[in-house]
Amino acid sequence: MTEQTPRQVWMSTLAKADPSQLEKLVSELDTTPEYSTLRTPETGLVMVRGKSGGVGRQFNLGEMTVTRGAIRLPSGETGVSYVAGRNKRHAELAAIVDAMMQNADMHPVVNDKILEPIKLSLGEKRNTALRNRAATRVDFFTMTRTREDKK
Repeated sequence: MTEQTPRQVWMSTLAKADPSQLEKLVSELDTTPEYSTLRTPETGLVMVRGKSGGVGRQFNLGEMTVTRGAIRLPSGETGVSYVAGRNKRHAELAAIVDAMMQNADMHPVVNDKILEPIKLSLGEKRNTALRNRAATRVDFFTMTRTREDKK
């Protein structure tokens, strides 16, 4: 398995973010830059592929709704996003943050004020799900029984 680049990590984080939290964090920035829309957020379908047993032959698992968008900052950085579902505003905000993260001047502030709180929130959500799953875990065991044949 190949290691993810920093951009892949932050784009994944933005795609998984709660849209209302992302909206709130972006609105709390001191300045949000002007941008031009390269691709208005649009919704479509992508084919999700699976592997038998996680490692075997590939097969088409089914289709998934995805919304994508692209913007460009006046300084030239291009932000793109792909988010699950139909939330066009989520795709737009994720593209804006992607572009800001590529700008050397904006990167530290955007990382601290937007990405880190989202990562923390996603980590808490994951831990809660793991605790809920662990609480309902059932350990199965097999009991063998021997019987003596009477002759």
